[in-house]
Amino acid sequence: MARVKRGVTGHAKHKKVLKAAKGYYGRRKNTIRIAKQAVEKANQYAYRDRKRRKRTFRALWIQRLNAAVRPFGLTYSRFIDGLGKAGLLVDRKVLSDLAIREPAAFAVIVEEGQGRDRGVSVR
Repeated sequence: MARVKRGVTGHAKHKKVLKAAKGYYGRRKNTIRIAKQAVEKANQYAYRDRKRRKRTFRALWIQRLNAAVRPFGLTYSRFIDGLGKAGLLVDRKVLSDLAIREPAAFAVIVEEGQGRDRGVSVR
């Protein structure tokens, strides 16, 4: 049986890892053993943070909505509850965008949601 030299595939694997480690500091960018560990860890962080990004943005939209409804004498939770009771199903991303870009339209939505919840006073 003929001998198989594995240089080509080995170099290709190393090249792939080192390309992914481009821009890393110190030996993490040019020593294959350390670069491989760094790239694996970076991929773990990337996977985790793709999931986390969705949570972070939802939290941002909620904070923006809370700040936007305070001048109307509401809290975020009462606003969302009022929208649910009024039958207005608009997601938080769109509401947040409306509050920033279209304050007049947002005020109409707040009034609709507030109509069901007028009897409650907010400090």
